[in-house]
Amino acid sequence: MKLKFGTVEENVVTREEFPLEKAQEVLKDEVIAVLGYGVQGPGQALNLKDNGFNVIVGQRKGSKTWDKAVADGWVPGETLFELEEACERGTILQFLLSDAGQIALWPTVKKHLSPGKALYFSHGFGITYKDKTGIEPPKDVDVILVAPKGSGTSLRRMFVEGRGLNSSYAIFQDATGKAKDRVVALGIGVGSGYLFETDFYKEVTSDLTGERGTLMGAIQGIFAAQYEVLRANGHTPSEAFNETVEELTQSLMPLVAENGMDWMYANCSTTAQRGALDWWKPFRDATKPVFEELYNSVKTGKEASKSIESNSKSDYRVKLEEELKELRESEMWQAGATVRKLRPENN
Repeated sequence: MKLKFGTVEENVVTREEFPLEKAQEVLKDEVIAVLGYGVQGPGQALNLKDNGFNVIVGQRKGSKTWDKAVADGWVPGETLFELEEACERGTILQFLLSDAGQIALWPTVKKHLSPGKALYFSHGFGITYKDKTGIEPPKDVDVILVAPKGSGTSLRRMFVEGRGLNSSYAIFQDATGKAKDRVVALGIGVGSGYLFETDFYKEVTSDLTGERGTLMGAIQGIFAAQYEVLRANGHTPSEAFNETVEELTQSLMPLVAENGMDWMYANCSTTAQRGALDWWKPFRDATKPVFEELYNSVKTGKEASKSIESNSKSDYRVKLEEELKELRESEMWQAGATVRKLRPENN
């Protein structure tokens, strides 16, 4: 259906117009092979299984994620297979490995993309930057995308709660004439609240910008800046953390999610309203040049190149853990660990 977002009309698919029963009918003869059981794999695979679809998981035997899949109820030799066997068995291959992992496994996946199969992504990276990834699908398969707007953990958690995470969908190649039905059915199957239309290029450029921006990079930078200013001016770690992080995540963001920023403002003190209205534009003006620089770095492929180079190194995970440890052991997040323990629901 067509819906207006502000003044712009967009194509959206809802559960009402494409119910689960219709999705099950569309995919009744398909074997959905979820390749990779890391970030998105568990949530999508478990949601599809619980929604009544024929799902198998492909993973490297002996890995921690293989063990996780077994712990989640996937049965070796029945619903859990080595990656190549899963590729062979599946009619829809959900390519949910990391971007570096996709590059490494691509020759194996391509070998098993016989005519009529579907290649499914949850990120436009591999196709958009095919000059860097080498991922060029054969012309006789559908190439589709469903990208949940959140982590696989959130996707699963919201599904279990009876809710849904919004997702984008895209069709890069419709070889069978069934790509639209296939992608929408899969979007409903993995637990999407609703699906909005995009393309692979727009998905990856918005996603990389968002991750590096307000979703992860910018928010950590803003947290750190405010926390450090408060601490430098004599505020205790608990006070600095509560005013910087806890109040935002536990009190204010739920109000924004419920009814929007204006509603959150209306439910704060008049002093807070005045200050927020006075200061949001200076923060916008200060950060907009950084976002423009970031978007240009994504658009030109610079971020993709950096990601492929770093993630393909054999010691990537060791170095990643070192950088995550720096965050985890910073005073701000050490204070956060104590604050979280003190929440009433944890006592």
